[in-house]
Amino acid sequence: MRTLKVDRTLECEGLACPMPVVKTKKAIEELNTGEVLEVKATDKGSVADLQIWTKRTGHQYIGLKEEAGVFHHYIRKVDSSELNEDAKFPHTISLEDIRTKLASGKELNILDVREPAEYAFGRLPRAVSIPAGELETRLHELGPDTEYYVICRTGSRSDLACRTLTDKGFLKVKNVIPGMTKWTGDVEQDI
Repeated sequence: MRTLKVDRTLECEGLACPMPVVKTKKAIEELNTGEVLEVKATDKGSVADLQIWTKRTGHQYIGLKEEAGVFHHYIRKVDSSELNEDAKFPHTISLEDIRTKLASGKELNILDVREPAEYAFGRLPRAVSIPAGELETRLHELGPDTEYYVICRTGSRSDLACRTLTDKGFLKVKNVIPGMTKWTGDVEQDI
């Protein structure tokens, strides 16, 4: 395989969400337009997280290769005039409102877009797992007329998931913010 030319390599091995994205954001700011950043990460969640971040910001996600458990992400910096300034999905719901709805016994369609391990260690009651990186290929599992509350760890992956769903004709979706990091209620676990 040909060696890819990169302008900078960012070592993120051993770091978990959101650190690969945080470090990538800082590193990309230091590059010139058109330069390529290689991000090396061992967190499987980085696959979805960095693709989501590039879609949100407008930088170009060139591709991914995996070698010996290390994910090599390639991201090209685009001109600042082409960037999306971290657009946010406008329809949100707070964790407190989710807690109130759950306490009232209301049946909620909660879509958890975190990675399977995150989901297994603790999720909102009755949440369904569809990782963000699999969402587009699993849309057939969802009903376009159903109301969904989409959650992730911090609200970032769920933000993009909500926009993806809306683009595909799902009009009753809300991003649960700020995500599982701030949830203090009951959780279901597989572990």
